[in-house]
Amino acid sequence: MRINIRNCLQIVRKADEKLLDFLYPPRCPICDKVVLPEDKICPECRKKIHEAADPVCMKCGKPLSNERKEYCFNCGKRNYNFTQGRALWIYEKEVKMSVYRFKYQDRREYAKVYASEIVKKYGGWIRDKKIQAVIPIPLHRNRKRKRGYNQAEILAEEIGRMLDLPVYPKLLIRVRDTRPQKMLNDAERKNNLKKAFKMEENIVQLNRVLLVDDIYTTGSTLDAAASVLKDAGILHVYTCCISIGKDD
Repeated sequence: MRINIRNCLQIVRKADEKLLDFLYPPRCPICDKVVLPEDKICPECRKKIHEAADPVCMKCGKPLSNERKEYCFNCGKRNYNFTQGRALWIYEKEVKMSVYRFKYQDRREYAKVYASEIVKKYGGWIRDKKIQAVIPIPLHRNRKRKRGYNQAEILAEEIGRMLDLPVYPKLLIRVRDTRPQKMLNDAERKNNLKKAFKMEENIVQLNRVLLVDDIYTTGSTLDAAASVLKDAGILHVYTCCISIGKDD
């Protein structure tokens, strides 16, 4: 009798997840209260958050107030290095607090819910783009040491696991400990990220990748990272984030 190793591993993984859910009950990433595993997000909390739904910018996925427009303000005036991007939720009060806890209060378990929601909404889009691998936006080693983890890496690992895609957390590295982007204006953000990223020497031959981060604001971070990936020979860099702002 032949044994399907992949099926066996999936059974073991599901059993481990059920045990973890029993020992450490899952929490809603929006209100941080204990929630049933099958719910993932409280029904009341779902009413407070808004998906980045059509009409959205054809380039970055930012929600548009005018359905006649094809591009948001930033994408209309700037040529980004990534091919196309998508985001899960609009960056509003409840989502802001959720992402803050995920990044700074060690709520790493939120990644599983974020990834599940992203795969449910954009799994088909990711497959249609023939994505070969998932790459997280890296943290500089100083910041990662201080925080203890890279939230984008944890999110990327979950997305990769759910879509059965390889994840390369060390393919792209951050060589400059840049100032936080939220403290800068648009021009400062671009200058802040110059030569901030580089590829590792042992490059994997890829043509289409998904670059993952938590928040999309002006796109400067993703653009800088995509530029390095394309210079290394990757043809198409797609992006996906947990949250994104509205078009001005």
